[in-house]
Amino acid sequence: MEILSKVYAQSLVNWAKDRPEVLVLSADLTSSTEIDLFKKNYPERFLSMGIAEQNMISFAGGLAREGFQPFVHTFAVFIYRRAYDQVAMSVAYPNLPVRLVGFLPGITTPGGATHQAIEDIAIMRALPNMTIFECGDATDIESVLAITETIPGPVYIRMLRGEVPRLFDPAHPTQFGKSRTISTGDDLVLITSGICTEEALRATHCLTKRGVSIHHLHVTTLKPFNDPTILEAAAKAKHGVITMENHTVIGGLGSAVAELLAESGIGKRLIRIGLQDTFAHGASRPYLMKYYHLDATALIAQIEAMLNTKFDISENELADVRIEAVHSAAKAEAL
Repeated sequence: MEILSKVYAQSLVNWAKDRPEVLVLSADLTSSTEIDLFKKNYPERFLSMGIAEQNMISFAGGLAREGFQPFVHTFAVFIYRRAYDQVAMSVAYPNLPVRLVGFLPGITTPGGATHQAIEDIAIMRALPNMTIFECGDATDIESVLAITETIPGPVYIRMLRGEVPRLFDPAHPTQFGKSRTISTGDDLVLITSGICTEEALRATHCLTKRGVSIHHLHVTTLKPFNDPTILEAAAKAKHGVITMENHTVIGGLGSAVAELLAESGIGKRLIRIGLQDTFAHGASRPYLMKYYHLDATALIAQIEAMLNTKFDISENELADVRIEAVHSAAKAEAL
């Protein structure tokens, strides 16, 4: 697995080069959201709004009305918790092309409950006109900016920063509204998003060796959510469907899949792996994924329960956990 550094920073600079209408807004988290490179290359298109997210988002709505494409950058919690009314009234209600780029989704930060965006998908899914993406690897990040060009209204992106894995072939960019097929099978369907896809891959290679036939789908578009690939795979699954997400199980990927299955009349068992209606505390990502049962071991346990069997897969058999640096050497806002 290839590991790349600051994929979003370089992708934004490259993509925005010949798009003078693209403006980048920062809420005093410029280096922490990887837009310092944009500032260096296009200083006249960079706006520092200070620690005032509500004003920043209303301002972005005004820029969009004047024909610009504003890209708002901050930690995800400061978009949907601190400035929800502005997102709703200044951006979503008038259906303006404001791009809300939220970093540190879910438990990717040791900052604890104040910094962990664990219910953002649920809240943003409820907003009319809002499109939602979640990046799970470098190819997702490189693809998502081009996808936004096709969307006339507001977009919310759960973005990854720092060291990011390359899970998918860049020759096959992520497509709007379509899940990515990782493997095919008919025992069960596994639907993952964000960082949980990388974690699921740690487990599925062991399960496949033991004869489990898994149809694994990676989801990047969380709203709209109507991909027929998911329905086709679920209809063929012998034992059921499992979702795995870096988010509360209420209102996120698991809920979207449940709604899709129910509305289509597909009566298959559904297991939702995610935060079980709880806040998380501060710690490293691998620790939190294990503690809150979002890791490879938790997935194996749920598949064992679904298939009513035991595989006796040890930690030593699983692919190694990828350890990231928790803090920047320079600044506390690297939470």
